[in-house]
Amino acid sequence: MIRLTPSRRWLVASAIVLAFAAAACGDKPAEKAGENGEAAAADYERGPHRGRMLRDGDFALEITIFEEGPEPLFRLYPYLKDKPLDPRQVQATMALTRLGPKVDRFTFIPTEDYLASPGVVSEPHSFDVAVAATQNGKRSTWAYQSYEGRTVISADAARAGGVTTQRAGSAVLGESLPLSGRVEITPEGQSDVFARYPGRVMALNVELGQRVSRGQVVARVESSESLQTYSVTAPISGVIMAKNVNAGAITGAGGEPMLVIGDPTRLHAEFALYPRDAERVRRGQRVEVTSLAGDHRFNGVIETILPGSDPMSQTLIAHVELAYQGGVWRPGLGVQGTVQVGEGAVPLAYQTKAIQPFRDFQVVYAKVGNTYEVRMLELGRRTDEWTEVLGGLEPRTEYVVDGAFLIRADIEKSGASHDH
Repeated sequence: MIRLTPSRRWLVASAIVLAFAAAACGDKPAEKAGENGEAAAADYERGPHRGRMLRDGDFALEITIFEEGPEPLFRLYPYLKDKPLDPRQVQATMALTRLGPKVDRFTFIPTEDYLASPGVVSEPHSFDVAVAATQNGKRSTWAYQSYEGRTVISADAARAGGVTTQRAGSAVLGESLPLSGRVEITPEGQSDVFARYPGRVMALNVELGQRVSRGQVVARVESSESLQTYSVTAPISGVIMAKNVNAGAITGAGGEPMLVIGDPTRLHAEFALYPRDAERVRRGQRVEVTSLAGDHRFNGVIETILPGSDPMSQTLIAHVELAYQGGVWRPGLGVQGTVQVGEGAVPLAYQTKAIQPFRDFQVVYAKVGNTYEVRMLELGRRTDEWTEVLGGLEPRTEYVVDGAFLIRADIEKSGASHDH
């Protein structure tokens, strides 16, 4: 199997786009002739309402889609010898064969100066059209193609362009919530160092940032009562995080500690939970912790949730234990978190990375054989991996996952636009 570098893949994809754009522009065959014949689909006659004119002798029908209301609807304007004809003198039907295939059928009723379809013209407006109309006992029929957002690419070209597909089906969506916080030493990893008896500090053997071992002598104090000097030792191993006295100072058995020792291998991330989010976050939920630069990641769980230091803010603090990981996490560093606050199965979903823009829509590209076409979707919940589909895509539809940019570029080059 030949592996393409990114640059070579781009060149292949570009070549495919250009080749198939040219093919797509010439792909539309001439409209099937009515009794008097029709213009080519790419260059059809337009009527007074900018719709497609279908002619059969002196009788003509202008096909438009009215899109100024809440839903697009067909409007058919009849003419006799190029003059408007009373729509009550015409009976008309239409069949739209979509890619799949699926057939939408319309029966028209007269209203004002046109024939209207009660049925909505659903997106995409891409179909093979068959129209039948009866006027003064004479039946006229027409057939033509009206495609948008559609292109044809061979299987070999699609493979060369990196196009992959899968079928739409059910998926499990996990809802996530972003958090901000910072790394701190756990309470169990910190210890305050006090003098056992009040007195004068005769010697202080450590400096800020210095590593010490449990039992190591860190200071010597002369008792104010016995005038005897005794040693003060480190209760845990770690780093001197705070130093509140110097040699010669008077220290007591209580109050402010002489020193604070912290173990930099015993860490957790503390995340602020604001009132709008606090009710959704629970102990035991999974959290991905990420450094601000994005270079380091850790998957953990929320161990506990505690009140914040300011009761007026109503902020809670979520704790997530961090592995030491060779020192990549350091106390005081800012971190980001993503907590999974919900998870549920949906009956129909597609991969979020398959989404592409098309006109004012977000779409995926359905695949039928070697033909690709847009599908405008009604969307539900969305995650980085999956997006729920509420409408616009049938279950088991094959759609493009990777290489959708190639399909979009080919459609844009071919001019398969929104045109009626």
